[in-house]
Amino acid sequence: MASNRSVFDQLRDRVVNGGFEPGQRLRPQTLGKDYDCSAAMVREILFRLSTVGLVDYHEQRGFHVPEQSAELQHDLTQFRILLECEGACLSIRQGGIAWEARLSAAHHKLSHIESQVRAGRNSPELLTLWTGAEQEFHQTLIDSCGSEVLKKTHADVYMRFRQQLITSDKEFVFVPENIEQHRGILEAALAHDEGLIRERIRSHLSRNLLHPLPDKAAV
Repeated sequence: MASNRSVFDQLRDRVVNGGFEPGQRLRPQTLGKDYDCSAAMVREILFRLSTVGLVDYHEQRGFHVPEQSAELQHDLTQFRILLECEGACLSIRQGGIAWEARLSAAHHKLSHIESQVRAGRNSPELLTLWTGAEQEFHQTLIDSCGSEVLKKTHADVYMRFRQQLITSDKEFVFVPENIEQHRGILEAALAHDEGLIRERIRSHLSRNLLHPLPDKAAV
């Protein structure tokens, strides 16, 4: 029988990466057969996923995949911009050469996968690799910020953001643009330019906003 950790990882990745339709009901007994585990284990995992917003739970209706919502995607994008801008600037100040090396390595991995996507080698497996590599790059970007709370909050927001986005981006529409934007973010980080990295993070994510964030001068 599969371990709780293994099933949690597989089910979380499936929920996040478009393995179910928005609004689809998640039945513990059925999923238990998929993962060779008990319905009770699946139910516990679904409850855990519901605490971070990746699964909706209602006592009379059971578990469901969250519906796609432009308003929710806007809110998650706005929060992600704020967290990444702050985390990246703190990492620039505190990370040093070791952080720069990790960020460069994460970008190299992501760039290679994105080049395969741009070449038309699309597959469900490549989608999973791409989402994982992109998450690794953005999490490494803030990894030396010095705040575990910021990093944990960002990880939860990132997963919900990806879940909302993935249903509209299964065809990798934005990969060519992403390649240039990820390179620009890396260059700003290595140049220790806090103003530029804020600008490039905002530019990278702003297409997911319903309306622009207010400029700093207008706040």
